Amino acid sequence: MAHIALYRAWRPQTFHDMVGQQHIVQTLQNAIREDRLSHAYLFSGPRGTGKTSAARLLAKAVNCERGPTPEPCNECEACKRIAAGSVVDVVEIDAASNRGVEEIRDIRDKVKYSPTEVRRKVYIIDEVHMLTTEAFNALLKTLEEPPAHVMFMLATTEPHRLPPTIISRCQRFEFRRVSLEEQAEWLQEICRKEGIAAEEAALVYIARLSDGGMRDALSLLDQISSFSDGKVTLQEAIDATGGLPAEQFSRLATAVRDSNASAVLQEIDEMMRAGKSADKCLEQLMHYFRDLLLAQLAPSASASAGRIASPAELKSMAQGFPRERLFAIIDVLNRYQAEMKYAAHPQTMFEIALLKLCAGESAADGGAAQGQTAAASLLSPAAGGADVQQLQRQVAAMERKLEELQRSGAALPAEGDAGGRSGGGSAVRGGGGWSGRGGSASGSSGAPKVARQRIKLDPFVASRSSPLTLQALGKWPQVLARVKEERVTVHAWLVDGEPVAYAEDTVLVAFRNSIHRETTEKPANKQVIEKVLSAALGHATQLATLLQKEWQEALADGSRAQADQPEELQLGIDGGGAPPGEPLVEEAYKLFGEDLVVIRDE
Repeated sequence: MAHIALYRAWRPQTFHDMVGQQHIVQTLQNAIREDRLSHAYLFSGPRGTGKTSAARLLAKAVNCERGPTPEPCNECEACKRIAAGSVVDVVEIDAASNRGVEEIRDIRDKVKYSPTEVRRKVYIIDEVHMLTTEAFNALLKTLEEPPAHVMFMLATTEPHRLPPTIISRCQRFEFRRVSLEEQAEWLQEICRKEGIAAEEAALVYIARLSDGGMRDALSLLDQISSFSDGKVTLQEAIDATGGLPAEQFSRLATAVRDSNASAVLQEIDEMMRAGKSADKCLEQLMHYFRDLLLAQLAPSASASAGRIASPAELKSMAQGFPRERLFAIIDVLNRYQAEMKYAAHPQTMFEIALLKLCAGESAADGGAAQGQTAAASLLSPAAGGADVQQLQRQVAAMERKLEELQRSGAALPAEGDAGGRSGGGSAVRGGGGWSGRGGSASGSSGAPKVARQRIKLDPFVASRSSPLTLQALGKWPQVLARVKEERVTVHAWLVDGEPVAYAEDTVLVAFRNSIHRETTEKPANKQVIEKVLSAALGHATQLATLLQKEWQEALADGSRAQADQPEELQLGIDGGGAPPGEPLVEEAYKLFGEDLVVIRDE
């Protein structure tokens, strides 16, 4: 047997060949022995873990001429023809290309007829999550009450996309990723039987890249053995798969640790000259730093979970990085990987990401050191107390001015003014009702940034449960779909946000990530979103944004303010209750809701 097309040659022919899924195999075999087979099975799990293979094996086991048997013989006419796909009673359907209701109706019409060639009719529907809603509805009745001679086997990588009514009518088996040790052992056995000379390190590298999928591991072994003419070495495996050697990752990590921007650019230049892909290199580098973090937090698990380097190398390199910096590095790389999908020059994004890693921490450390030095100088006895007293007087004056502005209802001063905060930090006041992010740049060398308009949060906090808010938020899926049609890049940033309230013809959206929020706030992007919002709600509607932590702080401040109210005022705010002996007011609350009813004493 030639060593090419290894996956076809080594596709599981018996349940014994199902590597890493012993718990599922034992359950199915026991069900066959005790004649307790279900009418429908749902096989879910990552790709390449044996879901469709298990369905074919089960179809052979129940229709084997020597059975039903826990192990198909693979020698009788039924087993051979089922394996070749020439039995009309065993139908395999790809739901990705046959997802309509007509295909399912055709199945529903044919299941009532008895099988003509084998014992039981078997329908294997692969990628079943791709079926349309109408197709699922057509399949539902058949799954609920199928004829005794029919079995359904559904396979999917995304079970969460199946309706609960479908899942509840199937026996579900969750296929797991194959462990690194099992994969390496099985690849070694295949190489021995195929006459392929393979280094153990190369097989471990293949197993790491396959990420628990035996199909991917066999495909990679097939590719590398063809590339190396039957002899698989670690270096040839790296070259054939377009990967990077562990030594290059070590050099990159060392350059980042030492903030050596010149060495980083030199390594990137070598990668690009070798024909590597910038996005692939960034992805693998992120996995490498993830393995470094794992070597620190869970040394016992790093041996089986590392994908790039050996555990000993990872442990040695991880000692040079503080844990917090590893978290920050992974966060930066992950952010730039997402942005690289839309970049015109991915290599430039890759270079900027690594240069930021080199420059970011040293600048942060320098700023922190300066802050600590300044604080120490202010609080030290040598300062004589004069600077501290002057600072206290300035703070007291600013607080008085702020209180006067709040009492008079005037707008708060812009950041960078004498009465406000300077710099680019964010500001939130739930009780005072404003939220904003600084805009003026310090120094006169650059053009000043436009200050973000502050948002009064009090109306949004008060109306977060109102009927108008619920109506507006209920149309958010339509808004997202329409924005995606208008401009898919704007949709990619907007999906990170969650609408939280509606007030004064404005939808307030809270974002988890500041970059997503800032990109959404760009005038061109915001104009697209507001256009869609206005069309969906039927009137001119504006968009306001903030971070989720700012919204949570505003809600907390609102709750504290409510708790400070007198008991008689809380009655009208919390319980929606009316003054005793006022049945008309109670009825008004029931009809229109407490947010639309205003009580005046005449």
